[in-house]
Amino acid sequence: MTVKTKEEKYNAYVKQVTPTTNMWLNICKAFLVGGIICTLGQFITNWLKNSGLNQEDTAAWTSLALILLSVILTGLNLYPKIAKFGGAGSLVPITGFANSVVAAAIEFKKEGWVFGVGAKIFTIAGPVILYGIISSWLLGLIYWITQLF
Repeated sequence: MTVKTKEEKYNAYVKQVTPTTNMWLNICKAFLVGGIICTLGQFITNWLKNSGLNQEDTAAWTSLALILLSVILTGLNLYPKIAKFGGAGSLVPITGFANSVVAAAIEFKKEGWVFGVGAKIFTIAGPVILYGIISSWLLGLIYWITQLF
């Protein structure tokens, strides 16, 4: 048996066991779910503006409402089903970030409030916050240096 034959058999096996995905269907699902989340956010924003809130307060309350909705849906185990269907469409908006924080807290609640919830709640959020701060600091430094010249 030659090496080429082994490689061919291995490649055939990999092709057989690798799940196939329909990229265009996944893109459409992500667009649909992300669009629904954003449309809901816009509906909340319009409703709050019509209630007399200013732009800054409206933006804050809209974010809080979307986060609360995500937390409730995660607690009811519905957000993971939305995420499985919509993929990145449900994970990219602020609701996906809230889901990642709450899911970790729910998962480790059985280990107690301190070593479970307290220690694990930022398992996903911690790196996002860390690299977000580092990136903004570096971009600010680059901006400051370019302003010197």
